[in-house]
Amino acid sequence: MKKLSIYIFPILILLVSCKEESKKPKVIYEDAKAVVAPVKKDSTQIKIADLPIHMEGTPFLIHPMGEYSMTDGISKVNSGSASSSYDKEESFKVSNYNEYEITGYISNFKFQKIGSDSLHLLTEKPVLIETVTYLKTVSDKAKQQVLVYTLADMDTNKDGKINSNDIKTIYLSDISGSRFTKIAADFQELIDWNLIESNSRLYFRTIEDINKNGGFDKTDKVHYHFVNLQNKDWKVEEYSPID
Repeated sequence: MKKLSIYIFPILILLVSCKEESKKPKVIYEDAKAVVAPVKKDSTQIKIADLPIHMEGTPFLIHPMGEYSMTDGISKVNSGSASSSYDKEESFKVSNYNEYEITGYISNFKFQKIGSDSLHLLTEKPVLIETVTYLKTVSDKAKQQVLVYTLADMDTNKDGKINSNDIKTIYLSDISGSRFTKIAADFQELIDWNLIESNSRLYFRTIEDINKNGGFDKTDKVHYHFVNLQNKDWKVEEYSPID
């Protein structure tokens, strides 16, 4: 019985530590200025890019960018929350592309107009982009080709880096990467978004940490928004479907 307890006790400690790790807040509110301070740069990482992606019907190539590091002789690609090891054939891969959507843990994009050699950077600020989706079905109706991004753009938990443990938000840009625009409020976590083709509206929900405990749960407030993509200014309207 004593031998059994020797094995059970470390397991219980591990389970408790994992539970505490999962409860770490996504937002730390003390000294709010520190939240938007520059993140720490990892000197062991170098920038890499995937080969360009062309979304059908658009005049631009999109180059996904990420970070590559060599640690103890093992090649690693930034996975957002930690570096993950890959075999030699896959170690330089930054993103995946499938039917007008790019996914991954992407630090930036460069856009290149077909027929030109010049490249345009999406943003100068540090971000971690998880998805970018081309709204092909409304491009003709809205008279503009729009990309939707889900990403982290602030070190909200103040651990010195932007990763998947920070608040996720939503941005829009046109197909060239210009007009890169945040459409959710700061410190509100993106829940989901949906495109309604019939009226060319992008709907999305966010949750606000109204009790300021650093997490998001059923006691917090859900906000409902839409953007009319037929309008050039991408004005965000809030509405209340549950009132």
